[in-house]
Amino acid sequence: MKPRILTALILIPPVFYVLYGAPLWLFLLVLLAVVGRALYEYLGMARQMGSRSLPLIAYAAGGALCAGQCVDLKGTNSLVPVLLASALLATMFVALLRTKELKEYLGTISSTFLGIIYVGFTLSCLVPLGFDSRIAATTFWAFRGTAVPTEPFANSRWGRDLLVFLFLTIWAGDALAYVIGKALGRTPLLPRVSPNKTVEGSIGGLLGSLLIGWAFAQWRWHGVDWWRVIIVAGFIAVAGQAGDLAESALKRGSNIKDSGALLPGHGGLLDRMDSLLFAIPALWSVLALKSTG
Repeated sequence: MKPRILTALILIPPVFYVLYGAPLWLFLLVLLAVVGRALYEYLGMARQMGSRSLPLIAYAAGGALCAGQCVDLKGTNSLVPVLLASALLATMFVALLRTKELKEYLGTISSTFLGIIYVGFTLSCLVPLGFDSRIAATTFWAFRGTAVPTEPFANSRWGRDLLVFLFLTIWAGDALAYVIGKALGRTPLLPRVSPNKTVEGSIGGLLGSLLIGWAFAQWRWHGVDWWRVIIVAGFIAVAGQAGDLAESALKRGSNIKDSGALLPGHGGLLDRMDSLLFAIPALWSVLALKSTG
C-alpha cells in the first residue's frame, strides 16, 4: 500500500501540470512517450498470447496519430482518418511480407492494428479534448445548454479544464472502487476476467466519479447545469470501468498479473491508464456528436 500511495503522490503534480499548464509542444512530447511505453506493454502481452505483432508499425502509427491530431487542430479534420487508413494498409502489407505461415497473417494484422487503435488513437484524442477550441465551445454548450460561437474559446481554459475533469473522474472512480471493494465487496462482478472486482466496488466507483464530477463543476464551471455534468461523468465512469475490465481480460489471457513494473505499487503504465483508454474516446465521441447535433 505504501509504494502505491507514494507513487501516486509523486506523479500527481507533474501530471496536473502537463494536463493544465504545459504548452502544446510539451504536451505532445509527453504524450508520445506515454504512447510508446503503453504500446510496449501492450505488445508484450500480445507476445505472451502468441501473437506476432509488428512493433515498428505500431510505434510509428501511434506517434503519427498524436502528431496528426495536432495538425488537425487547424481545422482540417482529415489527417487522422487518412493516417488510420494508411496504418491499416501498411499493417496488412508488411504482415504479408513478415509472416512465414499464412495462418499467422490475420493474428499479426489484428494484434498490431488493435494496438494502434487501443493505445495510439485513444490517447491521441487527448489533443483535441484539451486544445481544440471547437471542443471547448461544445463543452460549454453541453454543460449549459447554450450555443456559443467557437472563436471566443480559442485560448480559453475550458479545454484544459475538460482534461482535468476527465482524469479526476476516472481517478476518483478507481480509488473508490478499490476502497469500497476491499471493505464491502462480496458479489463478484466478472470473475472469469477479474476475480477481485466486485459489484459493490463497481457501484462505489461510479458514485465516486459522480461526486468528483459534481465537485469539479462547482469549483471550476460556475453557472453550468450540474445535472448535465453528472450525466457526462457517469458516462465517463461506465466507459472507464469497461476499459478496466478489457485490460484485465488481456492480462488474464496473457497469464500475467501486471502489464509491467514501471510504477511501484501500481504495475505498468497500461495498468494505470486502462480506464482512460475507454473513457477518452467515449468523452470525445459525446462532444463530437453534440457539436454536430
